[in-house]
Amino acid sequence: MCGIVGYAGEKNNAWEVLLKGLKRLEYRGYDSCGIAIESSKGELFLDRVKGRVEALSEKISNKKYKNISAGIAHTRWATHGVPNEENAHPHTDCDGSIVIVHNGIIENYIEIKNELKDHNFKSDTDTEVIVHLIEDNIKKLNKGGKSNRLEMLHPIFFQAFLNTLNKLKGSFAIAVIWNKVPGVILAARRFSPLVIGKGEGENFLSSDVAGFLEYTNNVYFMDDDEIAFIDKNNIVFFDFNGKKKNKDIKKIDWDIKMAEKGGYKHFMLKEIHEQEMGFENTIARRVLPVGEYILNKEINLTIEEIKNFSSIQFIACGTAYHAAYVGKYLFEKLGIKSDIDLASEFPQRAKIIDKKALVIAISQSGETADTLEAIRSAKKNGNKIFAITNTVGSTISRESDYVIYTHCGPEIAVASTKAFTAQLAALYVLALHFSYIKGNLLITKAREFAEELLEIPKLIKKTLECEEYVKEIVDKFEDRNDYLFIARGINYPIALEGALKLKEISYLHAEGYAAGEMKHGPIAIISDGMPVVAIATTQTELDLIKGNIEETKARGGKVIAIADEDSKKFIRPDFYIKIPKVSEYFAPVLTVIPLQLFAYYTALKRGRDIDKPRNLAKSVTVR
Repeated sequence: MCGIVGYAGEKNNAWEVLLKGLKRLEYRGYDSCGIAIESSKGELFLDRVKGRVEALSEKISNKKYKNISAGIAHTRWATHGVPNEENAHPHTDCDGSIVIVHNGIIENYIEIKNELKDHNFKSDTDTEVIVHLIEDNIKKLNKGGKSNRLEMLHPIFFQAFLNTLNKLKGSFAIAVIWNKVPGVILAARRFSPLVIGKGEGENFLSSDVAGFLEYTNNVYFMDDDEIAFIDKNNIVFFDFNGKKKNKDIKKIDWDIKMAEKGGYKHFMLKEIHEQEMGFENTIARRVLPVGEYILNKEINLTIEEIKNFSSIQFIACGTAYHAAYVGKYLFEKLGIKSDIDLASEFPQRAKIIDKKALVIAISQSGETADTLEAIRSAKKNGNKIFAITNTVGSTISRESDYVIYTHCGPEIAVASTKAFTAQLAALYVLALHFSYIKGNLLITKAREFAEELLEIPKLIKKTLECEEYVKEIVDKFEDRNDYLFIARGINYPIALEGALKLKEISYLHAEGYAAGEMKHGPIAIISDGMPVVAIATTQTELDLIKGNIEETKARGGKVIAIADEDSKKFIRPDFYIKIPKVSEYFAPVLTVIPLQLFAYYTALKRGRDIDKPRNLAKSVTVR
């Protein structure tokens, strides 16, 4: 997830407008950034830096831009290519006349790059193929001719852009300028947000309204597969067939602080709602075809190496540990022996684990100190390390033998939500390919698994429909300070995660337990009216969970059950939170969402600092 800002107008301080917009969007990406300014005479000025917007501002502070007609800018969250100046946006074509910024993932960029062999690529990004493809299409439309007539170049620019968009596969928000047609920005979106702001004698675009809300609150929200033509006086929309579209303008009444959060009260709630996108981005291009192809291509992990790993050893901390715990259940259900340790406890055991075990380390930031120390201990023992992280170029990614990146964008709230489900997405991808390569899944079963995995983003969106009912349940327990979360099997780590989320942001006492342990102690704390959250989706041990629910009610506890349409028929809790039915493998992705919402609204009810809970930091970089 990256941030895009654009401006079409005649402000000589347009660069300040763009920098302010980038600063507002820095939550979307902050490993590198850049700006391209275009004058009315067709001069282009391009600057990029590794690092934050402040560094870019300092770099261009003494430059004088005159006769401004348009500009685009970008703040990056790296996906393809490490964070450096060469990979920073904007990117240019071969002669530097076309400039582009992009948010998203181009799934077929390698295929396109191979077709553009005569072009000079200067970065490792997927984005750069877009600008070279536009260049190539302009040349084809011009047929070698050179025209300086603006009225002739406008349709060539538009058609070349349209032809390029119809070649791309994946998700994208794109803005592009060409110095042959000064003052014009072309923009498009598919699955990545892009918003247009209408001003007086100037117009704006941004990844969200925060990028320009200081200047106008008259907004067009672009839809998927839609193009915008923007200059200082005009905003015109088209579909991907080139047909003109009419759109209604919206008036935004958010303040800047709200706009940065996309209209959500807190980043945590915004990120809960971004889980569909994060999950989909993480599995994109990685599920099919089933087998070694994906892993060889992206991770450089061979069939022979996978077959030779004797087992999996998971290490992680906090929420990532709960994702790893789901991974342990998942891999073992698919026939691969697995073990798990808290990273902080692992160095003491590193010397005795099988040297042929693959150590999978999970960390959102890629900088978690305990996880890094555990990795180093495993490497000393001779183990290969596989990292799952959200941060390109992080220490853990550099020190691991193999890396798979989650693509959920920067996570601002301290309490992790979308990073957790993106980590699960990565684990599903690995479990599918590993188990097939090891011969534990026949191709028919592997394809069934893959097909269901590809449907999960839609079911995440469906699950989020429980939000209003979760708020109602929270209201019924506003005077309760103790909570118990129970589950069995692959959902047990979700009980742990539900309890952790409630503790983190509401500061209430909460415990997560394997439901089979109820009679071994936890049942003693159940008293009249105590809330017990039971994860009771359709699973092999549903009858046992049913018994735990009855035991709780018999002792006066109030049971809130996470259930699907089928499991709901077999249990008798006090409250149901219904989610879509999925196979047992994928239940954790959906069951965690009501628990995240429950924690959020409980904390909101109690007036907590939700995005920055006391005593906690986003990334624990000291041991």
